[in-house]
Amino acid sequence: MPAERVGEAGQQPSHGETEARRRSARLSRTRSIRRAWRSPLTRRILAVNVLVLAIPVLGLLHLQQYKDSLVQAELDALETQGRAFAATLANSAVVVTQSGEEKLLREGTRHAMRVLLSNSQTRARLFAPKGELIADSFVLTGPGGQVKVEELPPPETVDPVSRLVNNIYDWLVLRAPSLRDLPAYTESPAQRAVDYREVERALAGESASQVRRDRRGGLVLSVAMPVQRYRQVLGALMLSKDGSDIEAAVRERRFDILIVFAVALGVTVLLSIYLAGTIARPMRRLAEAADRVRRARGRQVEIPDLSRRDDEIGDLSAALKEMTEALWDRLDAIERFAADVAHEIKNPLTSVRSAVETVARVDDPAQQKKLMGIILDDVQRLDRLISDISDASRLDAELSRAEASPVDTSRLLDALVEVQRATFEEDGGPRFVLHLPRQDDGTLDPLTVPGLEGRLAQVFRNLLSNAATFTPADGEVRVTARRQDNCVEIVVDDDGPGIPEGKLAAIFDRFYTQRPESEKFGTHSGLGLSISRQIVQAHGGTITAENRHDDSGRIAGARFTVRLPGD
Repeated sequence: MPAERVGEAGQQPSHGETEARRRSARLSRTRSIRRAWRSPLTRRILAVNVLVLAIPVLGLLHLQQYKDSLVQAELDALETQGRAFAATLANSAVVVTQSGEEKLLREGTRHAMRVLLSNSQTRARLFAPKGELIADSFVLTGPGGQVKVEELPPPETVDPVSRLVNNIYDWLVLRAPSLRDLPAYTESPAQRAVDYREVERALAGESASQVRRDRRGGLVLSVAMPVQRYRQVLGALMLSKDGSDIEAAVRERRFDILIVFAVALGVTVLLSIYLAGTIARPMRRLAEAADRVRRARGRQVEIPDLSRRDDEIGDLSAALKEMTEALWDRLDAIERFAADVAHEIKNPLTSVRSAVETVARVDDPAQQKKLMGIILDDVQRLDRLISDISDASRLDAELSRAEASPVDTSRLLDALVEVQRATFEEDGGPRFVLHLPRQDDGTLDPLTVPGLEGRLAQVFRNLLSNAATFTPADGEVRVTARRQDNCVEIVVDDDGPGIPEGKLAAIFDRFYTQRPESEKFGTHSGLGLSISRQIVQAHGGTITAENRHDDSGRIAGARFTVRLPGD
């Protein structure tokens, strides 16, 4: 009964569920491996690493210098052996004919060669001065004729895989330029000295050697030296030997190198896959996450946080994460902006609708005229709102597309203040006082910042206009510009009522309005300071607002400070 309760409670997975999980894990690993091999970045990393590793191996397949040294050593050994044999034959196998001429004794030379070359793989052939073959150590002569002795190959004990590897190796080696350049070894039934160039030279009194290749591609090494007695050439001794020992030594060296190469190749492939995985896999995760963000309709998609990698991919992950957050913030800002626009436009539209409905029921001409004035004011307010909203909506695109250029803020403020003086002081408005730094010769010190001159002028013009609006006729608007550290600081002070406590940050919000009581309602959209902050922040600067206080602690006016990075 307890066992049944455990099964019903689902505490232990069944055998079928365990197998299903294992198959799912294996399938997931297989798919991951397939994706890794399909990755172009993985293939490039593997190609570069393997190519660098394979280049020296291709050269080592020849090992020509090593092989040449073995061949030369074998030729030297054959020559030393041949000189000793030639001296022995000249002293022990020579007979004097009736005419007094010395010549080699055929039977004696055969016996001497069999004795001297017993248990040896070296083949000796003796040629007479006229070129005919006298004796051959691989040919036995008896009553029944001559028998050629050839060593049987060893029994086949190689497995199919090794045989395949050896065949591939032989195929590659036979196509090496060094073997293709060697003369072929051929042996005619009636051998003569003219068949072998080195024998001809030996009959002329010189020692010579030759390397050839047989029909199977193996090496055949031979040396020939004269058999002399008192400077008389009695014949030519040719010693030859196949290069199987040399080929075996070279083959062994090549296989040793190939084994090292195989191990290095395996390590290189594994390290390359690991390296590609540390690059391609997180890049794929970031790409898939970015694609999900593109297709998603909410914020449920998260960019993988790889910033702890402390490398370029970590930087990319952090940048994508910040970019995604900025995108969501931008979408939220657009949504809030749309809501604010709808709210601000709805107010004058509601007023217009109410005035229109009322004017239809009123017969008094004076009331009708008043209502028509209200409608006209609301239409003008709508026109102003739409113009400012249009400017604000285009601002981001313009700031991102336009290229910054050096802007002389001293010259710009000087020109703007002159315009404001002409506008306000002639109408009995406040005075404008400008304080700008000057050079030793009295000219203005150019406080240069990188930016868009038109948009910066819009910021300063808006601050000067607001200050003049709130400052009484007998007050002053003071503008001060100076260089501070690596920034240019512009301060605009007024003698107005100041900013209500708790609204020092809110005044930069969209559609925030607080106008003097003497000013007609609806003449401002409430976007001026919001647009100004947007422009200043796009230039990498800051804009802040605060109240000035007199000695008694009362508010003496407002102060706006703009800081822009210097050029």
